[in-house]
Amino acid sequence: MRIALHTKVRADRIAEYAAAHREVPQELTAAIRAAGATSWTIWRSGTDLFHVLECEDYAALLAELEKLPVNIAWQARMAELLDVIHDYSADGATAGLPVVWEL
Repeated sequence: MRIALHTKVRADRIAEYAAAHREVPQELTAAIRAAGATSWTIWRSGTDLFHVLECEDYAALLAELEKLPVNIAWQARMAELLDVIHDYSADGATAGLPVVWEL
């Protein structure tokens, strides 16, 4: 399945957000893959962040990640940088962007 998400980085923290993503902990990327993600890309336009990820089961991926200390630490770090925090817990699993059109 392919999931699209929209978040916003704080205008005064764009550089810090980009720097953090150049140094995503290998333990976290391994955990994301182990939880079922095959790809995850984030684009930025101004303060808007657009995520597209592919996985077998998004709700299961989130449920697996939400209990891992490396992800808990990462989400705490992101909470400092984001304006609007997307709910990446299992409860937020249905909060992806709906498909309007696809070629």
